[in-house]
Amino acid sequence: MTRPRKVLISLADTPYYHITSRCVRRAFLCGVDHYSGRNHEHRRQWVVDRIRLLSSLFAIDVCAYAVLSNHYHLVLKLCPEQLDELSDDQVIDRWCTLFTGPLLVQRHRDGKRLAAHEMSTVKEIVKVWREKLSSISWFMRCLNQPIARQANLEDECTGKFWECRFKSQALKTEEALLSCMVYVDLNPIRAGMASSPETSDYTSLQERIEPVFNLEQAIKSQFEAGDLQGFNSPLKPLLQFEGGIVDKPQCGMFYNFRDYLELIDQTGRMIRNDKRGFIHHDLPPVLTRLQISSQQWILNTTRFEAIHVGRFNRVTPNLDTG
Repeated sequence: MTRPRKVLISLADTPYYHITSRCVRRAFLCGVDHYSGRNHEHRRQWVVDRIRLLSSLFAIDVCAYAVLSNHYHLVLKLCPEQLDELSDDQVIDRWCTLFTGPLLVQRHRDGKRLAAHEMSTVKEIVKVWREKLSSISWFMRCLNQPIARQANLEDECTGKFWECRFKSQALKTEEALLSCMVYVDLNPIRAGMASSPETSDYTSLQERIEPVFNLEQAIKSQFEAGDLQGFNSPLKPLLQFEGGIVDKPQCGMFYNFRDYLELIDQTGRMIRNDKRGFIHHDLPPVLTRLQISSQQWILNTTRFEAIHVGRFNRVTPNLDTG
């Protein structure tokens, strides 16, 4: 029996969750369909674009993601405290990036003078929107529904695109979080779609190694599909690796990114009988392949997430400065 989301997702238990969503009939609806021969590879970019834009609007950070041919994986962190710093008008702007909003809120956004009872109603609406902007269920709704509409429009058909409601798994320990992230980042290699982490397309690990995200193209694509009303928020980077616990407020993961890369490399070399792919033993270690010196690595990892993005800027931070 399906269990309610409020039981499966509880911030009191853990802020970290592993999310999976799969296409109907396990068909290759997001990649190359081996039966019809049609190439839907571009749809994987739709998913990545949507994930990164929604993370910037919601109080939800992305730890890891991997978009494969017929399903995708997400590791998310709930961060409702991010909304505490936002004014009501900023919450309205974020929500109205995705939805039109009621007429009363539209009048408020247009600068129309509202009566006291009308402003009270607007505040009640904003209170509900604050809760929704920290909800994984609403995040997934805003991710999956537009992708389904785009795919059905492209295929000139109607009906379900996703197999069922998304599946969620609470990650209640650091070990669970770390092992799940490694599992997600290695998915393309295990599926035989890539030979190394840096060549695993549409994964968070590839983005961390070479942090390039075309924000302008992502906004344009979603706007043309009618699933974005504009985008005025700064692009939020992937949740950072902080390298350990220090005596100051921390929001990232208490791991070192170099250690994580080496863990990925070592784990990927393990041969599993139930999986097609692995990192070949003849391949040099990951840091050697990336040609990163120890001094450069320290610089990269300490300033890796210092990405400043304007509304229509392309994110291409230099490896030497991070």
